[in-house]
Amino acid sequence: MQLKLIQKPVEPEPLRTIESTIAERLENESFNWMKPIERNLYKVPDEQKHLSEEQLKELYSNGGVMNVYPFREDSEVDIPPPVNSFKQAFGNNPAIMAEIEKNGFEKPSPIQSQMWPILLCGKDCIGVSQTGSGKTLAFLLPAFLHIDAQLAQYEKNEKKPSPFVLVLSPTRELAQQIEGEVQKYSYNGYKSVCLYGGGSRSEQVQSCKGGVEIVIATPGRLTDLSNDGVISLASVTYVVLDEADRMLDMGFEAAIRRILFEIRPDRLVALTSATWPEGVRNLTDRYTKQAIMAVNGSLDLTSCKSVTQHFEFIPHENRFERVCEIVNFLNNAHGNSYKMIIFVKSKVMADHLSSEFCMKGINSQGLHGGRSQSDRELSLKMLRTGEVQILVATDLASRGIDVPDITHVLNYDFPMDIEEYVHRVGRTGRAGRKGESMSFMWWNDRSNFDGLISILEKSGQEVPEQLKRDAARYRQKCQDGRDGPRPSFRNRNNKESSFQSSY
Repeated sequence: MQLKLIQKPVEPEPLRTIESTIAERLENESFNWMKPIERNLYKVPDEQKHLSEEQLKELYSNGGVMNVYPFREDSEVDIPPPVNSFKQAFGNNPAIMAEIEKNGFEKPSPIQSQMWPILLCGKDCIGVSQTGSGKTLAFLLPAFLHIDAQLAQYEKNEKKPSPFVLVLSPTRELAQQIEGEVQKYSYNGYKSVCLYGGGSRSEQVQSCKGGVEIVIATPGRLTDLSNDGVISLASVTYVVLDEADRMLDMGFEAAIRRILFEIRPDRLVALTSATWPEGVRNLTDRYTKQAIMAVNGSLDLTSCKSVTQHFEFIPHENRFERVCEIVNFLNNAHGNSYKMIIFVKSKVMADHLSSEFCMKGINSQGLHGGRSQSDRELSLKMLRTGEVQILVATDLASRGIDVPDITHVLNYDFPMDIEEYVHRVGRTGRAGRKGESMSFMWWNDRSNFDGLISILEKSGQEVPEQLKRDAARYRQKCQDGRDGPRPSFRNRNNKESSFQSSY
């Protein structure tokens, strides 16, 4: 009888975490060639040093309720008081003060008043605030001074590394907007490059080789150029993860981890987000040190309080007729003074609706990922300049599109989840302005009823009684294991409907 050899199964090696990899790297690699990071660039003004609790409370509530605290409960990091004027933050820098005055800013926004002193003190900062609240300048102006401080360590003829600042952005549109802000300030002649897919790769490569102080990039294109040896991130000392929640939504977590692995571990990190999901919390926990949270309002998912939100329950086949009525009303009531984004769920629907508008003589532009980069840029330019007043867009445009004077948002297709609803509605009512939104809904959106009620209540908006009843009915049917009958709401033309548009 032939004996069979029984091999003892080999136990698999434990998965390597990014943290263990970094720890091993730090043990085997010397960073002695790098100069130390000059971090603390801020001197607390004398009038801010001895503020009472009441005075601090008043500052935190100036223009919005700011909640500021260490990210980790056991952290003993010192938190600098907020500034209430540009002079308190940048009074020692005439060049920045001149640019601020030239742009006509009156006072810092709530998120700026707290993020500026934190970042200027050299501390990692997490800024959570609604879109249009000034987060870009909150991390950009300290970045300029950060570059100043790092360059001051080098002799005049000494070779200087680059870049010093890296800003990661979820979309090319947002990356271009950030680069526009950098160029607008033209601070100290610092050069920047914007790296994104769909742009000229050869031009981006040449810009990188020419040496730049600031890199603004989408994770995909930056990874591509880094892998090819076009750009080195070893000299980066100031990292910004802008719209971190959106980057994670778009599947960039692995790319972000890879990019951060290429950067020195003692870097300064600024992270901004409109929401505070678990993924962003984990990112903060892994890649920041003694971070300070600067939260404008609540960490709960809430939509902008400056937006009046309307809802209309309407069958899909009746939506186009209704949206034409709304557009005609806006044209008659507001003329050329309104701008509206109409959100749809697919590229096909965006093209279809744009074509239908064209046949009706309604001037609009479409924006979705299937269009070329030049077409998308043209659509945004036409909306900004007022050449068109209506943009039909997929959720590509629900974050990071900086058109501050959007007056109306219309959800032609209700979003798949409440978080996306918040981002869409946040396109209007920005920077102190008021806005209005209209959402078309039907029974297939029932899974979002409860979440929508919560959003409205937290935003101080009136919740229609009909919505409450149908949400309760759907909740009960789910508990019973049944999806339930059609809802009790009526068509908008029925007098019993409680969902009447105020457009």
